Amino acid sequence: MIGWGQIVYGAVLSAVVAAVLIAVTRGRNRAVVATGALSAAVGPLAWNAILRAAHGDQFFTDAPVIVFPVSWQDTGSGVFTFAAAASGYGLGTLATQPARTSIRYALLAAVAALLVDVYLY
Repeated sequence: MIGWGQIVYGAVLSAVVAAVLIAVTRGRNRAVVATGALSAAVGPLAWNAILRAAHGDQFFTDAPVIVFPVSWQDTGSGVFTFAAAASGYGLGTLATQPARTSIRYALLAAVAALLVDVYLY
């Protein structure tokens, strides 16, 4: 079972990678980068806390694909991050922008969280 130290480490690492990815690819202001980073921390933190509380050991089984060994746990981190980021951008930072703008940034944050989960912890 994943421990709290690993959960927090993954959340912080996801936030850092999301911040860099958003800043580099879209070059937006600090509020947009901060929203993506916060979402990339909160999403995996919430998802992994749920798995820990529910004793969801079976979610940690990696796919038998060497180049992309994704698991249900990894996927959940991406989904939770996408939901958090889409909400944060759509209701907050980018509320006056078209929805597609919010979704693009939310996808960047979600991809960052997913890739961190798959490859870095």
